Amino acid sequence: MTKTYQATGINLKAQALGESDRLVTILTREFGLMRAVAPGSRKHNSSLGGRSGMFVVNELLIAKGRSLDKITQAQTVKSYPGLAKDLGKLAASQYLAEIVLYQALSEQPQEELYELLNEHLSRLEALPSKNAFDVLAHLSHGVFHFLALAGLTPEVQVCCLSGRSVIPDFTDPNWHVGFSIPTGGTVCLSAWEQLKQEMRQNLPHRSHSPATVKEKASSYQTVIHRQEIPVISSRLNATELAILQHLSQPEIIQDAARNDAWLSVEQILRSYAQYHFGRPIRSAALIDSYFAANHDATV
Repeated sequence: MTKTYQATGINLKAQALGESDRLVTILTREFGLMRAVAPGSRKHNSSLGGRSGMFVVNELLIAKGRSLDKITQAQTVKSYPGLAKDLGKLAASQYLAEIVLYQALSEQPQEELYELLNEHLSRLEALPSKNAFDVLAHLSHGVFHFLALAGLTPEVQVCCLSGRSVIPDFTDPNWHVGFSIPTGGTVCLSAWEQLKQEMRQNLPHRSHSPATVKEKASSYQTVIHRQEIPVISSRLNATELAILQHLSQPEIIQDAARNDAWLSVEQILRSYAQYHFGRPIRSAALIDSYFAANHDATV
């Protein structure tokens, strides 16, 4: 007798399989990330056709298979038709779905991740305007929340070198703070310069004579092994840092949605996420194209 089970999930990815089927990647509350076949869903009169589309939430009855499970019934409980009507919203949604695919686990409940994705898709769909900065702001907010859920929140409140609080200085137009992706967050440039100076002072004096070439190579390797000067991935001005420091709060979206600092914030979070997940966010190219096409209309 065929074993069946029930699950509630949102479709994150679908690809053609055979002549008329689809292979759907679904994030479910109960079982985490899973793949299942939607039989005949590419036929024009299939009841699974629309239910196997992107970002459709279904209550599913699934039959266990030897290699792939099969969807036998699907009842749609929610969908996001507004996302497909706006290129920016759709690109941002695919971007978030890609991050979810990277961090979701299989065969384990993923209720928090499931709820968070639906929450941010709802917010994107509800955006009243087509302002590119609005899309970037909501996208950045979502990326930050997913990083936090994965335990990968970047440190933006204190300097990763000195441990001192980092307070943006809006009175100095030349004020900047470093952001180091490998180190995990903000780095005061003064502390960074001081560390570099200390490393220079601690370098052993090396002769340039041929007799000490081997000794020179040995010392050089030892110094490289010991140095811990963080790589500065980017530099943030006061506005950009302030946004990052308050990104966990929904109010920041309303307060700064039309600020072009969101462009830098999204780029930083993108690079940070790609570094920690070890994979590129391919959908980010759509965001870049969307922003390039709409930037002139928003400034």
